[in-house]
Amino acid sequence: MVTSQARLPAIFIGDAQALDFLNSIATPIDARVDWLGDGAGLLSWLGQAGLVPVTVLEHMRSQSSPGELNEVAERARKLREWFRGFLQERMGRPVQRLDLKKLEPLNRLLERDQSFSQIATATGPDSNALELQAMRRWSSPDALLLPIAASLAHLVCVEDFTCIKACEGPNCTLLFADHTRNRARRWCSMASCGNRAKQAAHRQRRGKAPPR
Repeated sequence: MVTSQARLPAIFIGDAQALDFLNSIATPIDARVDWLGDGAGLLSWLGQAGLVPVTVLEHMRSQSSPGELNEVAERARKLREWFRGFLQERMGRPVQRLDLKKLEPLNRLLERDQSFSQIATATGPDSNALELQAMRRWSSPDALLLPIAASLAHLVCVEDFTCIKACEGPNCTLLFADHTRNRARRWCSMASCGNRAKQAAHRQRRGKAPPR
């Protein structure tokens, strides 16, 4: 059973936005949770991920019907599972030129992007400075998929797929990019799966200990 529109905070342990997107369906406690289960869930997840400005999310929420947003959420879920399949087939090896054909669905989505640059007031400490900022026209609810698509493209072109791993927790489905120095990361989080593994190992050692 998958629970949608969960009240639980979304999970961001992937060390890459695209992996956090794949991790938007997971089993954090007992039941499987899909943070993209409907349009409201998608807007919430995009806000928590920082992929879409709050003002844009508020505009989409007020100007779009629940049905429109639910349709976009469904497309987001399909995009998530399509990319999960692409990733799982290539984990552990570099992405190559021969993989380009498989990425055509992602390139078709990226073609819809209405991005541009604009000179604006700097966001840093110097309020008198100017900077070039990346902007996007949010012409329809479908545009909510574009920053997700950009994060997937970034993963393909920048991330080393040999560093992408699945958590070793028995029931965990979370993915992450292992950026540790010796590539020794095994768990989505030491506070959850890592801690449970330590406790299991401790119980096993105690079970094997000779009687006193």
